[in-house]
Amino acid sequence: MMKNTDNPSFSIEGKKIGLDNPTYFIADIAANHDGELSRAKDLIYLAAEKGADAAKFQHFKADTIVSDYGFKNLGNENSHQKKWKKSVYDVYKAASINLEWTTELHETCKKANIAFFTSPYSNELLEHIDPYVDAHKIGSGDITWIEIIENISKKNKPVILASGASKIEDVERAVNKILSINKNLCLMQCNTNYTGSLENFKFINLNVIKTFKQMFPNVVMGLSDHTPGHSTVLGAITLGARVIEKHLTDRNDREGPDHGFSMNGETWKEMVDSSRELEYSLGDSIKKIEENEEASIIVQRRSICASRDILSGELISKDMIKALRPCPADAIPPYETDKLINRELIKDISKGDHIRWEYLK
Repeated sequence: MMKNTDNPSFSIEGKKIGLDNPTYFIADIAANHDGELSRAKDLIYLAAEKGADAAKFQHFKADTIVSDYGFKNLGNENSHQKKWKKSVYDVYKAASINLEWTTELHETCKKANIAFFTSPYSNELLEHIDPYVDAHKIGSGDITWIEIIENISKKNKPVILASGASKIEDVERAVNKILSINKNLCLMQCNTNYTGSLENFKFINLNVIKTFKQMFPNVVMGLSDHTPGHSTVLGAITLGARVIEKHLTDRNDREGPDHGFSMNGETWKEMVDSSRELEYSLGDSIKKIEENEEASIIVQRRSICASRDILSGELISKDMIKALRPCPADAIPPYETDKLINRELIKDISKGDHIRWEYLK
């Protein structure tokens, strides 16, 4: 990978995260536990097995994140949630994590050798989960809630901020608040359409990562993504993202708000494997002859060869030479042709042999 002496970085549970380091993958289990602790634990082990660095949950209580009245009176503005079979409040209530799970989820992550993450959706829950996490994630929906952003930043742990459904001034406001308190920040480009539609690729806008890098050069870049496949992830890594968050489930056909657009174990592993190949492929930005292609220089490059037998004492003219493969180490490359014209040979050369500097007077 490219080495950058000014590269912003931080560590989570001993893993360094930055442009010069392997991409850090967060498996967002979210509501895919379906209210069962055993499923949550199984998904942690699945995430670890398939190459995730962290398993993430979402700590919320329905009455601290949504207004039942507000959603019931929202009309046609419910976005993807209008397809849910239950009310928004009831879905969030069913998807909420029992606080008694926290210790066991944390311990399971330790056994699986994977970091435990969660997003706290209230100040009360922030205090509950803080002892268990090495970094805090702020979801896109809270990018304008400066109070919790400030409180999270004051925990003096790395902060990961998603920026879905935000204007640049929203991002700037939140980032500036965090950086005024805490210098360890990852900013994620994000699109918060959770339908999994192929149409969503038109709205991912990965080039925003370039804008973020220019505006916030001391911030680690990331992507929180909800599209199928791997193209957005690979594109984001190419642009410099080093934290990737995607939802994970074991089966996409299960009923629930997140299963349909989530990665499953097979596609998650494909994503990680493809990303590791890409990381190797990106290189260090220095154009050079790589060690695995050194042998091809001889067989692929041309050298100046005799187009007929040339006798010692003859002066070389253009009709006596051709540029042909191979190009041994002592051969003369074609860009030196003008330096040979009218030079006298001091040794006979057979047709097809390459001319050497020591053959010239």
